[in-house]
Amino acid sequence: MFERYQGKVNYWLTFNEINMATFLPQISIGSKAEAGENQEEIMYQALHHQFVASALATKAARAIDPENRIGCMIAYAPVYPLSAKPEDVWSAQRKEEEKLFFSDVHARGYYPPSKLAYFATKGINVAFEQGDEEILAAHTVDFISFSYYASSAASFAQSGVPGEGNALMGEKNPYLAESEWGWQVDPLGLRVALNTFHSRYQLPLMVVENGLGAVDEIVDGQIHDDYRISYLRDHVKAMRDAIVLDGVDLVAYTSWGCIDLVSAGTGEMAKRYGYIYVDRNNDGSGSLDRLKKDSFYWYQKAIASNGEDLD
Repeated sequence: MFERYQGKVNYWLTFNEINMATFLPQISIGSKAEAGENQEEIMYQALHHQFVASALATKAARAIDPENRIGCMIAYAPVYPLSAKPEDVWSAQRKEEEKLFFSDVHARGYYPPSKLAYFATKGINVAFEQGDEEILAAHTVDFISFSYYASSAASFAQSGVPGEGNALMGEKNPYLAESEWGWQVDPLGLRVALNTFHSRYQLPLMVVENGLGAVDEIVDGQIHDDYRISYLRDHVKAMRDAIVLDGVDLVAYTSWGCIDLVSAGTGEMAKRYGYIYVDRNNDGSGSLDRLKKDSFYWYQKAIASNGEDLD
């Protein structure tokens, strides 16, 4: 692929949302432990192979075209402590480190001491082949990319009121509104995320997924999705603040997604993210006709003005 698109494509991601293996190992890495096997060890061994493969892909990309830039991609939701209790703060910090482990290996080229200590405590043995450490260290990524939909919260003593989004959501945050699928809407959380990555790595950043899944209704041949426009506007403003006020090196943004499609998280067509409506229902019925939503015209104007015109 690097040869096929040489001179045409210069920005590459190796594994999409690589950290989802910790939440959905069967889907993400095809990992299914048999009785008596250590699922975590199997998962981390598979992830190690992905880390090495990513580093080797980075090496190959640069050899083929020195203009190529390679990045990692993780699913990210910043973790807030549910309260000011030290135990909750500690729990949030631990969960944050679990997520950043993946970008640490890609960007720094080695396993952080906290993860090695975790392996030792849990009796997890990740086999390194000869040369793996050198490969990881020599071929780190040029930028960090991530998906952001919502923030999460953590408590040392589980409250029993989990967030209803996906596997990243954690505890329900009482200070945030939710989407129809329980995703906690938090534009400021995107600014938090950008600052976290910027402070930790000082690498260019890309937000490569961000959007609102919602039920859309056709009224007189139109879809007035002001709720989606509001979500996107607030998140674009948060990115602008991160760039202008915080000095974050954010180089790209792509929303999810431009056209309605089956949501991977729930397997529903009714959970729509696009600016373009597709006449398709959960049961498979529908004409597949397309219809531009109000958000289509808003986003068209927003990107044409490079985020200056958000009205």
